Amino acid sequence: MPKQALCKLCGVVDTLEGRDAIQRDLDRLERWAHVNLMKFNKAKCKVLHMGRCNPKHNYRLGEEWIDSSPEEKDLGVLIDEKLNMSQQCVLVAQKANRVLGRIKRGVTSRSREGILPLYSAVMRPHLEYCVQLWGPSTGETWSCWRESRGGHEADQMAGAPLL
Repeated sequence: MPKQALCKLCGVVDTLEGRDAIQRDLDRLERWAHVNLMKFNKAKCKVLHMGRCNPKHNYRLGEEWIDSSPEEKDLGVLIDEKLNMSQQCVLVAQKANRVLGRIKRGVTSRSREGILPLYSAVMRPHLEYCVQLWGPSTGETWSCWRESRGGHEADQMAGAPLL
């Protein structure tokens, strides 16, 4: 079975020299893969242009141009070109709601003593994963969080629908 490796390349591209440096690094990666008898799955290679005033240069890997993508998922966190985490917040809330539904369907006891430890062990990790990166710090993200939670996020966070 062939092994797959993950490779990420990043850099600041505010000048033509920055663009050329990234292209040189891509060329170097392509040569390294060729020397080691490896191939990149070029269909999975993407460029994520981040930030305002980004010139959005095109890059190639070997002879093929790399497609640009408006958002990418990395380590389970969705990042878009504007570093807006609203969509990540929605995804986390949806996943937490699915877990909460499984708890509700799978647990017969509705006692607070039984639900809270289960909630803390099973649901909190989903809500807290990479929160330092995507933390709902803007009003727009909080609004998105509330809408995705049905407007009852304080009650749902406390496990009230289960009691």
